[in-house]
Amino acid sequence: MGISESLGGAPALTAVLVITTGLIGAVTVTPLMNALGIRDYAARGFAAGLAAHGIGTARAFTVDPVAGTFAGIAMGLNALFSAVLVPLIVSWLL
Repeated sequence: MGISESLGGAPALTAVLVITTGLIGAVTVTPLMNALGIRDYAARGFAAGLAAHGIGTARAFTVDPVAGTFAGIAMGLNALFSAVLVPLIVSWLL
């Protein structure tokens, strides 16, 4: 939310969209991975953590500990890269 505010965005809207993304991702990740035939729990967890952040990571831990671990790694890497790269890219574009 701090990044959103510093870039001129609406923090409340950012919070709503982040929560919505997490809920949709947590609900759809297992059926989607089953439909795609992805059986590797590391890949499933990484995808859940990357796309559905905290709520997806919690869901991944309920499915398998390996999936939850990789979801946590993905969530942390996504946060790190977002915090570093987004301001740089926005300042370059403006």
